[in-house]
Amino acid sequence: MATVTGEWSIQDLAKAAGTTSRTLRHYGQLGLLPPSRVGANGYRYYDQGSLVRLQRILLLRELGLGLPVIAEVLAGEQDTAAALRTHLELLRQEQDRIRRRIESVHITLQKTERGEQLVAAEVFDGFDHTEYSDEVIERWGKDAYESGDRWWRSISDADKKTFQQTHLDIAADYGRAHAAGLAPDSGEVQAIAQRHHDWIGIGWQGRPVVKEAFVGLGEMYVADLRFAANYDVYGAGTAEFVRDAMKVYAERRL
Repeated sequence: MATVTGEWSIQDLAKAAGTTSRTLRHYGQLGLLPPSRVGANGYRYYDQGSLVRLQRILLLRELGLGLPVIAEVLAGEQDTAAALRTHLELLRQEQDRIRRRIESVHITLQKTERGEQLVAAEVFDGFDHTEYSDEVIERWGKDAYESGDRWWRSISDADKKTFQQTHLDIAADYGRAHAAGLAPDSGEVQAIAQRHHDWIGIGWQGRPVVKEAFVGLGEMYVADLRFAANYDVYGAGTAEFVRDAMKVYAERRL
């Protein structure tokens, strides 16, 4: 528990966070979570700022980010409150997905017990592979969505993880470039946009990622908070930076 001065020992902090003292020491060695002070006896103590920082680390870990990338994200954050607001939006979205999944399983259970006909849309409500189906159908048509959905279902779990990790790497590189103050039209950033374009092409399974589509995706990354959060987790304004980089790439290359 916290001391009268608002400090936590490493053991108490680890217990409160559901982790281990060893993990917290490892975070400290990496510079992610240094103790607020070290006592004369060598014990490590953490203040309220440390609690907020550890919360951010754990939230970013849940997004699948590696510790080196998390270190870069935290180092580039100027406004902790803004970062927390972005993450709060992510958690609310996840809460909504979980609520829908609970309702889906509940309906499936009830209908199974009563011997009623199942409805596919109810059974699979809340599962991520259809999360953006409405946007895809509206922008590029039902055939594009169904083609992409068939491809996603056909590939192995390992290929799914590789595909997702590729996007995480691209997003992190955008975030690093933005934090470094690089211009969207710089060579370094345009190289990331090239990788981004190629990655989208994999999911589109041979359909050309034309200029209008690439620019439209960039605009959607900013307009839709669900998309923006994937980039703004690396720092406020990153989604706009990605949009601008994609627009430059489209104007020059597509």
